Formats: sequence, C-alpha cells, structure tokens
Amino acid sequence: MSPSLDLLRTFLAVHRAGSITAGAELLGLSQPTVTAQLKTLESTLGRPLFERLARGVRPTGAGDELARRVADPIDALHGLLRDELAAPTATTVHLGGPSDFLCAMVLPSLAERLADGLQVRATFGLPDDLLDRLVDRSLDLVISSTRPRRAGVRATPFYDETFALVAAPKWSAGTPTSSPEPLRKIPLIAYAEEAPIIRRYWRTVFSTRLTRTADLVVPDLRGVLAAVRAGAGASVLPTYLCDEALAAGELVLLSDPELPPLNTLYLATRSATGPNNPAAVVRDRLLRTFG
Repeated sequence: MSPSLDLLRTFLAVHRAGSITAGAELLGLSQPTVTAQLKTLESTLGRPLFERLARGVRPTGAGDELARRVADPIDALHGLLRDELAAPTATTVHLGGPSDFLCAMVLPSLAERLADGLQVRATFGLPDDLLDRLVDRSLDLVISSTRPRRAGVRATPFYDETFALVAAPKWSAGTPTSSPEPLRKIPLIAYAEEAPIIRRYWRTVFSTRLTRTADLVVPDLRGVLAAVRAGAGASVLPTYLCDEALAAGELVLLSDPELPPLNTLYLATRSATGPNNPAAVVRDRLLRTFG
C-alpha cells in the first residue's frame, strides 16, 4: 500500500521541526494524531523513520532519505494549492538583500512592475539575518551573498559579482600590478572592519594574506565608491558599481588579473512559495533580467 499524502506531509513537518509536539503545532493537529500517523507511515514503509529521544526525535538514515525525496514535491504542491484555491494574495513583496545591490541593480529592474500594481518593501541586511526573516515569514524574497542551506528554503543562483581593485588615477603607477607590494602606501577603504572583500582579493589574486587594516571603513559599498572616487585610497568593488567610473576615467584598475574574483548571489524563497505568488513572480523576473 502506498502512503497517503497526509502521512508524508505529517512526516515532513516532524522532520523539519525536530519533535512530534512542534510538528503537530505546525500542522494544527493533536500530538496523538501525529504520533498515530507516523506509526502508520513507518508500518507501511516497513522501517523506522525516527528515533524517539527524551526531547524530540532524531531521523534515521531512512528518514533523512525520505525527507530529501519528498520535500520539494510536497512544498511545490502546497504552494500550487495555496495559489489556486486560497484567497487572492496581496501584491506586496517584502524583499531583503545587500543595500548596494538592491539599490543599484534590483530596484531599477522592478520599476515597470510598480506601475502594474506591484508593491515592494525593501529591507537591507546580512545574509543570516535576512534568511531568518525569510523563514519566519517577515520577508518573502531574499537576495543572499552566501548559498542558503536551510530547511524549507529554495535558493536559485542568479548573478555573479565580479570584483575589481580600483583607485583614483593619482594612485596609479601607470600599469596594473600583479603584486601587492606597490600598493603598500595607498590607503585601503573597506565596508567592514574585517575587510572581507579585500582579503579575498589579496588571497585569490596575489596568493597572499592581507596583513594591513583598513584606513577607512564605510558600511555601504556606495559610500566606499564615493570615497575612492574622491581620491581617499583604493578598494575592491563589484564591477556593477564601478564600471561607469572606470569608463569615465574617474577610476583606474590597480590590478588586472585574467580571472578576477567572483561571488554568486542567490535568490531565496520559501519552498512552499507557489508559481503565482508575487514573490515567485518577482523572482522569475529577476532571473530573466540577470540570467
């Protein structure tokens, strides 16, 4: 006998929640009902799916494998049914992401949709915080600079950031360098105290560790760009921010590697987001625009 969809849905809720009690709360069912459904499913499949612990449950190998196989289909079906059968969803999409990329790239690409009735509420932040808000449903769509690895979250790669080491012309020696030595006297400008983008550039392009601290820290890459254009020093910036200034001669490349560092951005939605949900519509538009 094949297990019913209700049994699989109950199993998946308990697997994600880590306990029968929490799974029952998510489903709006009583704990005895959920316990009985799990026993029925285990009996049908002929193998245990959970180990019962003093607090909660731990999936067996068979349980993890079953969750991996059924999660996406059940989430997709749930989203489809919600889109087709539930009351019409609001057209407001709560969108989170890095401030510079949202402002420079994403929001302009959505301008035409605003005239068609779409409403957007933008939130700036770091990936972990934004993904927490996606899971707790206070955000609908997140642009993450790290690959999301969370239960109930679907992530799609959609944009590769390319990075360049730039400065005002006064700091240039005339030809791009392949060594960090000529850069020692140039002040460094970073968006965070740890200078993660610059450190990664030093490591991947120069094959060495950055041993300096930043001379100026500005918690927004648009501010970093403004300081670099004003001649304050050098920084590593995504090319979507600095290409215009490079073309105008306001900035120059201090290094020109054959393979510049890349970082992939991901579009993240809840797995249960159906194809007609406004967040899915915005996600698909961004994929078409930047794909």
